[in-house]
Amino acid sequence: MTAQAIELVRQHLDGIQAVDELDSAQREKYRTRIKQLLKARNAVLVAHYYTDPEIQSLAEETGGCVADSLEMARFGKEHPASTLVVAGVRFMGETAKILSPEKRILMPTLEATCSLDLGCPADEFSAFCDQHPDRTVVVYANTSAAVKARADWVVTSSIAVELIEHLDRQGEKILWAPDRHLGDYVARQTGADVLCWDSACIVHEEFKARGVLELKEAWPDAAVLVHPESPAAMVDIADVVGSTSQLIKAAVELPNQTFIVATDRGIFYKMQQLAPGKRFLEAPTAGSGAECRSCAHCPWMAMNGLENMCTVLESDDGAGQEVFVDPAMAEQALVPLNRMLEFGKSLKR
Repeated sequence: MTAQAIELVRQHLDGIQAVDELDSAQREKYRTRIKQLLKARNAVLVAHYYTDPEIQSLAEETGGCVADSLEMARFGKEHPASTLVVAGVRFMGETAKILSPEKRILMPTLEATCSLDLGCPADEFSAFCDQHPDRTVVVYANTSAAVKARADWVVTSSIAVELIEHLDRQGEKILWAPDRHLGDYVARQTGADVLCWDSACIVHEEFKARGVLELKEAWPDAAVLVHPESPAAMVDIADVVGSTSQLIKAAVELPNQTFIVATDRGIFYKMQQLAPGKRFLEAPTAGSGAECRSCAHCPWMAMNGLENMCTVLESDDGAGQEVFVDPAMAEQALVPLNRMLEFGKSLKR
């Protein structure tokens, strides 16, 4: 990661405002009010698996969507609501706006960003692409609208391997951004010629293979589920490597009763909901002497709360948390996004 990107990540982490803890009465008050406001605003709530369980359950109860970024994009585009409330991080709100320019896109806070997005500044990335004009540019969904606009394809982890296999069969060489771990994973899985941008997720990069192996000693029958944004050492010891939706599917279908899960702990809500009799353990992110054995939670995802969501919905102007994307940039970014959605559909046929 460049010095500029590292500094951007540090500044954003320093500026994070934690969501206030609410008691049960406050939570119920906000939940009731949000349900009323969603109806009044002709709005639907779209939440990522990594948000707080309180947010995920609210999305389910109100006819919204809890999903990975690909399914969030599909759902928001196809839903008839005139307003989408996107609980996640900023690139997800931008993607929703690009795919549904006629809709109003609100987020509980626009300050919720992503280290992968921050780690791939559009100007530096564009210069990198210019240095390799012979390569097909594939960018992960966890990027800004400006980076997507520079790409040939957008991809999510759920279809990354299949897409790179497809492009490799066409004889194309790949320029991949921003996550080097996911880029390394797809390169190893496909044998494709993949040149990676140097960035990583601050959560997934911290998972420790040695810690997982130590945990396996206590739970020898546990299956290890790993998101491919994790380092290669973690991928190599995994029983299943996959996107959030793929890991949830594995938790339901595998016969194991215990799972060590190497991704954001927000995913436990859906895993426990769909496999209630099973045990889920957070994969360690630190050594045995550390204060935090596992810090497996994105600090920006944690900025989505009931209180700020309610504030946004109550305000006629969205309390300054409406997502806007330059129309010309959105038009450019729509091309690789639509390619992603169409390719994803083809895999389901």
